[in-house]
Amino acid sequence: MAALITSALVCAVRPHGEHGAIARLLTPAHGLIAGYVQGGRSRSMRPVLLPGNAVKGEFRARTEGQLASLAVELAHSRAPLFGEPLPAAAIDWSCALTAATLADQTPYPTLFEALDGLLGAVEAAPAARGWAAALVRYELLLLAELGFGLDLTRCAALGVSDDLAFVSPRSAAAVSRVGAAGYEGRLLPLPPFLLHGGKGDWDQIIDGLRLTGFFLERSLLTDRRADMLAARERLVERLKRAVA
Repeated sequence: MAALITSALVCAVRPHGEHGAIARLLTPAHGLIAGYVQGGRSRSMRPVLLPGNAVKGEFRARTEGQLASLAVELAHSRAPLFGEPLPAAAIDWSCALTAATLADQTPYPTLFEALDGLLGAVEAAPAARGWAAALVRYELLLLAELGFGLDLTRCAALGVSDDLAFVSPRSAAAVSRVGAAGYEGRLLPLPPFLLHGGKGDWDQIIDGLRLTGFFLERSLLTDRRADMLAARERLVERLKRAVA
């Protein structure tokens, strides 16, 4: 990558040196790309390099393996949402999850569109009910894109596609209500909105977050368990309090 100009979403930023920062941006065609932003910790750049912001990035590197220099221009700011704890937690979590699990410079166009849609839903919805189901779907899609998708098409026990109500934690496959008889306590609830669409009620959304959280922990966050899962748990607890 000698030079690249692209739209992107800011996913993660960390300090580098006295004044600079390394930003990881999710791009539509090239996946996650890291770049060094000179003056990235300055007063003028901090509001630009916020997770969830849409930006135009210009990456330049002399060699393929070199960390690119990055110039960033703000396209759309979601900074006002960081004054609200629940939307801020949702943006932080979804962007941090993306940055922690995707390989650099591997295209994930479907995930880019889905993350952009999720961030837009968080911004547009007057309450968490408007975007919480989208968060569950995004986590489910990320698992699938990285090779850990759940099979929600038919019952793992009986082969039927009707009345699917659980997921096996061992096989990541759906189980019907009849197929689960006597083993319900060993299975994870499968919320209907993941099968039939819609936003789901709050009990279903919490079940959905429990479902995706189990497989994220098992398959993708094994070496980042403490920090990443603590951030997710804080988000889930805030969602529960919001509807209590």
